[in-house]
Amino acid sequence: MVIMELFLQISAIALAILGIIGSIVPALPGPPLAWLGMLCAFFCGADNIAGHSMSLTLLLVWLGFTILCAVLDYIVPIYMTKVTGGHKKASIGATIGLIAGIFLTPVGMIAGCLLGAFLGELSCDGATASSALKASLGTFLGIVTGTLMKLIMCAAMIYYIVIYI
Repeated sequence: MVIMELFLQISAIALAILGIIGSIVPALPGPPLAWLGMLCAFFCGADNIAGHSMSLTLLLVWLGFTILCAVLDYIVPIYMTKVTGGHKKASIGATIGLIAGIFLTPVGMIAGCLLGAFLGELSCDGATASSALKASLGTFLGIVTGTLMKLIMCAAMIYYIVIYI
């Protein structure tokens, strides 16, 4: 039984770390991975300092937050792009630029996102450089907002993982 608890504890921590990484890297689903870490901590059955085990209610509430975060992660960038007058091509360009920028550090991700959204919007009929810049900044703001939301969610889940293992 001790080996299983140790495995669950290590899995919870590994999933929490992957959750943080996944909040920044587009290919990994950050909050769902961190929630799986909470699930491992739940099955570990350890108590917090006050002697209480993680409740099923807490686990399910965080599952709801995780699902909401995943949905908002898609809606927020699209909304911010539309608010600033951008088109779908700006969102697609930002995503391509973000993925291409992964290989060039976080600065490359930011620059790739901005440049991709700018070029995507500029490729639309009737787009000017100023409208493309406005749309690219809106798209960028939406992606940054989604990333921060995911990081905050993962940090909160890591807190629960740490106190319950």
